[in-house]
Formats: sequence, structure tokens, C-alpha cells
Amino acid sequence: MPSRSTVALFTQPSISSTLRAKHGLCRRCRWRQYSSQSPSPRPVIFSGIQPTGIPHLGNYLGALRQWVTLQNEATPDTRILYSIVDLHALTITPDPDRLRQQRRETLAVLLAIGLNPERCTIFFQSQVPAHSELMWLLSCRATMGSLSRMTQWKAKMGPVINTTSASEISPFDLRLGLFSYPVLQAADVLVHRATMVPVGEDQVQHLELTRDLASKFGDLFPSPKTLLAPAKRVRSLRDPTVKMSKSQGHEMSRIMLTDTPSIIDSKIRGARTDMDSSVTYDPSQRPGVANLIELLSEFDPQKRSPEDVAREYRNKTLLELKNAVITAVIDGLKGIREEYERIIKNDEGRRYLDHVSQTGATKARESAEETMALVRQSVGI
Repeated sequence: MPSRSTVALFTQPSISSTLRAKHGLCRRCRWRQYSSQSPSPRPVIFSGIQPTGIPHLGNYLGALRQWVTLQNEATPDTRILYSIVDLHALTITPDPDRLRQQRRETLAVLLAIGLNPERCTIFFQSQVPAHSELMWLLSCRATMGSLSRMTQWKAKMGPVINTTSASEISPFDLRLGLFSYPVLQAADVLVHRATMVPVGEDQVQHLELTRDLASKFGDLFPSPKTLLAPAKRVRSLRDPTVKMSKSQGHEMSRIMLTDTPSIIDSKIRGARTDMDSSVTYDPSQRPGVANLIELLSEFDPQKRSPEDVAREYRNKTLLELKNAVITAVIDGLKGIREEYERIIKNDEGRRYLDHVSQTGATKARESAEETMALVRQSVGI
């Protein structure tokens, strides 16, 4: 993955409304499948998250909360695999000790939010060599043209191409891993013969590539369907024109899943809005207020839309809105911090992490090897 701030295999700039309309994608749908091809006899859900340590609220609403929902609501015959995609994190050469720590923190968070290793397979990508093996086989059939058209690659290339200073990075310094990581992402999905992949909007194009690569092997792989999360993109509390991200230096810009209630309170009270004290929902003209309304909508027990929430608060002040958001977020994240600390800070919890990772790796290797036996036979090795 090109950015360590990316959560889920899979989240960066949004796709256009035209593309959303073309494929029938809807934000307010709980999940919207998109692919016309038939799934494999056994449904398989796969998704991944980069080991960035403690996720923030945007990560949770955009991906992780839906992982738990899918786990709890999937039919009994559905196989579910969630991977901590640590190989993707290597595109930026992280500090090894810090990466090891963040891998464990990420695993602890997945358990703290309610993922059950008895129901779903949770594993580190690097512990399943078949992911890398299949990437090579897919790479032999992928084209430079298809990879160069990836929106995220263009986003990374843009600043380089427009560089005017000789001291700045040149295109020759860009890494192959950054260019080809969508092929590894495709391997992540296909090696487990996934039929459904929950992703962010920014990854729709990469799933299209995955389907294209799968088709080059005939009917060996099912064509994975894209499952889009219903949550709107959570914005920075300091600069609501951009998404919430760890790449923003100021800690007040984001709410972490392990923040205490008092910290959540102070961050939301300090959230940037505007000079108008009224409450209206206008994402383009009043992004800060819209962000707060959307957060309240996401945690609303009645599942009301932001527009409905705004109508309820139209005669109230921004202070009253912030108070409601504070209560909703604290209640919505209740128990996650305590469970995370229970797991990460004592010997029993650390042994449990080791057990989950080892058991998950074993199950994932078995799943992947079933696929790779067919792939090797199909290519003649």
C-alpha cells in the first residue's frame, strides 16, 4: 500500500459520482455488491488492513465496524478472512521495530472491536507465502498499461512529474513495489478465492484489476464482488476539507479508538466549524459542521441520514450539536479502549495475541494452498 495511513486494503481519494452512478453504488446502502458474475459455491469474504497501530475513527467507520457486522451477519457457510497486510506496509521502508509493534497493536485492536477468531481467520499476510507466490504469477499476466492507469499511482506520480527542483525526487526514484502493489492486492484476494471484498471507494478500481487478472486464468477464480461501506468519509477535526488521517501532524485532528472519554470530549469541542452558530447540513459550504452531523448520523440508533439529523438540530446551536456528538462517539466506542489495554498490557493477553496469529496463519496457509495447487497445475509448474 502506498500510504501507512491507509486502513483497510484499501482507502484513499473517492471515486467520482459518475462512476458511482454507473455501477449502482450507494453510500446509504448497508453494503452494495457490484458484479454480475456468479459467486463460487461457498461464499468467502476477504479484506485487509495495514499495520498502522491504533486506528482512528475514520478507519473504524469506514471499514472495521463493517468487518464486525459482516462477521456477525454472514451465513454459517461463509468463510471470512481478515489480513493484517504487513507486506504492503514495506513500500515506504518503515522502522523494523516500530513495524513489529504496530503489527501487534493492530491485531489487538481487531480483537478489541469484536472480531472473533473462532468465526473469522485473522492473520499476518507475511506469514502466508502463497500471497507473494501468486503475486508473481499474476504479474506475469498483468500489463504495465493497466497498472499505470491506476488512480492512486497517478496521484503519487503527479507531484513527481510536476517537480521543478533538481533536488527533489525524480520518477526514476519511484519504487517498483509502489507501482505493482495492486497486483499483490489482487493476489491477497484471489489466493483465498474470495467472492466478496469490503473496500473503500478508492479501491474500486483495484478490484476491477483483480477481476481482470482473475479472468486471465479462465474459471479458476471466482469474480470477487465489491462491497462498499455505507459510511461517509470522516473528515479531519482541524481541517474538515480533508479526510481524517494519521499523516496530519496535529493529534487534535483525529479521534483514536483508544482515546479516553475526556480526550474525545476535548477533541470534538475543539473541532473547527465556522462563524455561523446555526446548524445546517451543507458539506461544500460548511464542511466542519457537516462532519459533525455525519458523525452523529453514523452513531444514531435510529440510523437517520445526515439530512434528518440536521433537521432535528436546525433550531439548536453548534454547542448543543457538539455535546450530542461527544455523547454519541463516546457511547459508540465504549469498551474498545478497555479491551485493547487488557489484551496488550498483560502477559495473558500477549500470549493470546500469539495464539491468534499462529492459529490464523495456519488456517490461512491451508486456504491459500488449496488455491495454489490449482494455480500451479494451470500454469504448468
